[in-house]
Amino acid sequence: MERAGAVCYHSSVIQKEGDTTMSLLEVSNLKKIYTTRFGGAQVQALTNVSFSVLEGEYVAIMGESGSGKTTLLNILAALDRPTSGQVLLDGRDITGIPERELAAFRRDKLGFVFQDFNLLDTFTLRDNIFLPLVLAGRSYEEMSGRIGPLAQQLGIAGLLGKYPYEVSGGEKQRAAVARALITRPRIILADEPTGALDSRATDALLNMFGEINEDGQTILMVTHSVKAASHAGRVLFLRDGEVYHQLYRAGQTAEQMFARISDTLTVIAQGGELGA
Repeated sequence: MERAGAVCYHSSVIQKEGDTTMSLLEVSNLKKIYTTRFGGAQVQALTNVSFSVLEGEYVAIMGESGSGKTTLLNILAALDRPTSGQVLLDGRDITGIPERELAAFRRDKLGFVFQDFNLLDTFTLRDNIFLPLVLAGRSYEEMSGRIGPLAQQLGIAGLLGKYPYEVSGGEKQRAAVARALITRPRIILADEPTGALDSRATDALLNMFGEINEDGQTILMVTHSVKAASHAGRVLFLRDGEVYHQLYRAGQTAEQMFARISDTLTVIAQGGELGA
């Protein structure tokens, strides 16, 4: 089955025609069914989700409320397990990782950026950024060696001694990005990263994500923001628990991508079909 943009929908992953690059992340036939606490009714959050993310890609996932975005992100973050299907990261099925190993896996392989920053107010920005390395038992020398260049790159070198309540929302989010990057993760998972930011801080964060991605960092971002998604290299659209459509940037400007994303969301909201 083909849709716009010469995109092929295969049984296990979604990719461009002729693309033989190895995938960093492969999601295959993912299904998630919840059973309600009262009455035992079943709710199917994900029906049959399959896609791949190449190393160095910047992918956004969009969809209306109830489309399955949060459920999908929780499974990719190893915070929930699917009813069936596979999630391969570097060839390892994360859905089968024993519970006792999950915390270390998340800390070593995944970087998280949240809408509400998730910084500890009783820790300085420096200590918040250090936290995953402290939990991993890394030496202070190693941590100090990593934070210096990172803080310079993200523009927070002069803020490391401050507490979260002493800095702006944009500065908090930069610290949160630094915390995600300091472990040198295989992939950054960002959940509505611009949701709590004003327009100026949003622009700064999106520019920063672009720079990080240009340096080779793989990013997967769930967002409601058309503006945020327009900065990604590819946008996946979920509808009714399935990957319904995708758009590739393919050299287009953010403005052109913004228009295409907006048009696609309008079709989805109206229950229409996107032509080939």
